[in-house]
Amino acid sequence: MIHDPIIIVKNLHKAFGRLIVLDGVDLAIAQGQTTVIIGPSGSGKSVFLKTIVGLIKPDRGRVIFNGENLTRLPERKLARVRTKFGFLFQGAALFDSMTVGENVAFPLEEHQVGTGEDRRRRVADVLGMVGLDGLQDRFPEELSGGQKKRVALARAIVLNPEVILYDEPTTGLDPIRADLINELIRRLQRTLRVTSIVVTHDMASARRVADRILMLHNGQFIADATPDHLETIQNETVRRFIEGRASEEELGELSRGST
Repeated sequence: MIHDPIIIVKNLHKAFGRLIVLDGVDLAIAQGQTTVIIGPSGSGKSVFLKTIVGLIKPDRGRVIFNGENLTRLPERKLARVRTKFGFLFQGAALFDSMTVGENVAFPLEEHQVGTGEDRRRRVADVLGMVGLDGLQDRFPEELSGGQKKRVALARAIVLNPEVILYDEPTTGLDPIRADLINELIRRLQRTLRVTSIVVTHDMASARRVADRILMLHNGQFIADATPDHLETIQNETVRRFIEGRASEEELGELSRGST
């Protein structure tokens, strides 16, 4: 089945000083699918994600969402488009001084969506989707790491986004809690019919949630496959990453006392 692209990235470049992070990236994101971007730490996965939603401005290139070039929009219009995106940040990024309910309601208040009672119902609905309805009055410090991620996910979907962006959603979680997050990613894609983009270096998570997996390396995508066909890729850099295998050069650094 062919899916129309909801996001098209063309010739995207981003550098920080002499460090080239994105080097002419092209990508079409299929609507209604989960696209997973893998790669080692520091490979530019999070930069790519933040560039898509306009949190980081590219040096060159275009990001087209539903036919609209986001890289040319003024901040006021870009803020409007961002309501179509939900973003799960790597560290959950909850406000410590706010309760769970207040954290989840924050986007509704920021964009003046609904009345007080409407907002309370919506907060209860999305917390129910992540299995946490009833915890509205707790503070983040009273939650486990997995619960914090789920509250952040509830906040990410409270505005009914078309696209959910996940930045390392399972980092810092034990395997069981990570699997709960993976199941939520799959469930939300099905029930909300959203498009999901997940960046991760967790191969178990990538295989669990993805319709399509790409690998970002040296500023470009060097692999593009379904989970079932990922194992057929012969590129040595890709093979070592998905197998979790260090190169001979990297192993040699240990013997030379390098860290």
